[in-house]
Amino acid sequence: MRGNLAFLASDALEGRGTPSRGLDIAAEFIASQFRAAGLEPLGDEPYFQTADWNKINPRRDKNAAPAAPAKVRNVVGILRGSDPVLKDTYILVTAHYDHVGMKQGEGDGIFNGANDDGSGTVSVIELAKAFAANKERPKRSIVFMTVFGEEHGLVGSRYYGANPLVPIDKTVAGINIEQVGRTDDSEGPQQRAFAVTGYDFSDVGEILKKAGDQTGIKVWKHSVNSDKYFAHSDNQALADQGIPAHTVSVAYAFPDYHGAGDHWDKIDYENMAAVDRTVALAIWQIANSSEAPKWSRTNAKAAKYLGIQEGRR
Repeated sequence: MRGNLAFLASDALEGRGTPSRGLDIAAEFIASQFRAAGLEPLGDEPYFQTADWNKINPRRDKNAAPAAPAKVRNVVGILRGSDPVLKDTYILVTAHYDHVGMKQGEGDGIFNGANDDGSGTVSVIELAKAFAANKERPKRSIVFMTVFGEEHGLVGSRYYGANPLVPIDKTVAGINIEQVGRTDDSEGPQQRAFAVTGYDFSDVGEILKKAGDQTGIKVWKHSVNSDKYFAHSDNQALADQGIPAHTVSVAYAFPDYHGAGDHWDKIDYENMAAVDRTVALAIWQIANSSEAPKWSRTNAKAAKYLGIQEGRR
């Protein structure tokens, strides 16, 4: 865990901007980890769903002359389920592996993005390894994916939502992992705890909470940020497809957010591992239940997602 994050958040990767050489190196590294874990590749290339950044960049000048293709990639692998029926249903476990890159100016110009979201990326890798190494396969299939372009407006996850690699109507849940490495927060230390965006929009929040009850981790709804940030991370792109999808985060307001000081040696690795164990237990429970998570029928903020989900049937 520590070594992987130290590499992804090293100066050599130049802050993993989208697109960049550092992002490409990170993609190859993540794919190698998925391969070593034994995940089956998904994508138009093994482990890669590829897009042309010059066509999908939301900030592009649409009146400019066509530019040479700039390849960007979601990194995707799958662990096939064991149940004859449920193996054709899917859980997505995601994080964004991009960050904000480099900025000119005085001092350290490389924004390494260890917590945002190197921590989530490494968590996805660790979860993939753990599930693949388990002798007992989950009944449902699990897709592990790290996406590009979150810092530009959830571009990679939205690209996946528009071009899914497994059927959307067979995808039962999504858990996105964002900023789980730092426990220092403007509201005080957040040790042995994490919050869930849109906690009560679906029953995924309660599934995570019950997992936390077993692992000794507090899983909670932040009075402001759980609802506020539901639309600000990559779970939103899946929710827009009707998939009950949420983001887990430890510290919403850690001191080095989008700053040059977001370094790998400030991560609380013991706490991060405890969070990952809790997420793993929740995934395992969803993967082995015959009941798929559902959007709330009583929370008005979930109504449009419920409508999309039911409209697919």
